[in-house]
Amino acid sequence: MKQTNAVDPKLCKRIHPVNRTIETILAATGIITIGVTIAIVFILGEESIIFFKHVSLRQFFTTFEWQPHIEKFGIWPLLNATITTSLFGMLVALPIGFFTAVFLAEYASNTIKRKIKPVLEILAGIPTVVFGYFALNFITPFLQLVFGKAVSVYNTASAGIAIGILLVPLVASLIEEALSAVPRHLREAAYAVGATKLEVTLGIVVPSALSGIIATILLALSRAFGETMIVAIAAGAGPAFTLNPFKSAETMTGHMARIAGGDLPYDSIDYQSLFAIALFLFFITFFLNLLGRSISKRYMEHYE
Repeated sequence: MKQTNAVDPKLCKRIHPVNRTIETILAATGIITIGVTIAIVFILGEESIIFFKHVSLRQFFTTFEWQPHIEKFGIWPLLNATITTSLFGMLVALPIGFFTAVFLAEYASNTIKRKIKPVLEILAGIPTVVFGYFALNFITPFLQLVFGKAVSVYNTASAGIAIGILLVPLVASLIEEALSAVPRHLREAAYAVGATKLEVTLGIVVPSALSGIIATILLALSRAFGETMIVAIAAGAGPAFTLNPFKSAETMTGHMARIAGGDLPYDSIDYQSLFAIALFLFFITFFLNLLGRSISKRYMEHYE
């Protein structure tokens, strides 16, 4: 009996409108996303232009004082505190997240994975304001116990450590996905020539997943730069240019949260400075994302 692979035309007529509807929804979602991004940049740019009519770019990028009451708007005190907290966060998140990801991807049994992953999910679900008070009431007293009176009650080190703890689930989950995506046959080939588990992990798997690991690092750094509540609670209030991580300093996001909560006139230079800071922060995170994509493409491995 002759078999045919003909498709029922009636079925095609029913499926085709569904596919078109799904395509339309997906396209609309993409357009909305792009539109929202453009609108954000437009609003930030519009208000920032008004700010930079009163404050020169030279003053904004080259001076080391941020004192709106005397019209001194140098971004460096806020940027320095942001960089300090972000670096402390990365120093905590990267080693813990990386080794957790390696353990889960290469060493842990399914039983252990089922026990560890829910803990990471719970950690990821804790509100950032809780991390802020954790930094203020636990991390700072611990640092004071270790380093003595050199540690202020509000300081960028404790805020950065709390940010690092916050980032651990993100770093661990993304790096684990990158490691798990490495094809099995690469591992088996290395085992076939006598390589140990550690040699396979560090010599084959990790280099093969380098693009994903680098992308994760830059994504985590962007997340650290944008963190608000932890630094607003634990890092301190009042811009101060200091290289001492045990002293109080205010980050860009912390300053925005503090100032935005006050009674500022809508058309004041202090209010418009918030948009200039936000636009600067947007460009930093945008650059980090572009850098991450560029590096990922450069080091991406292609497998047959």
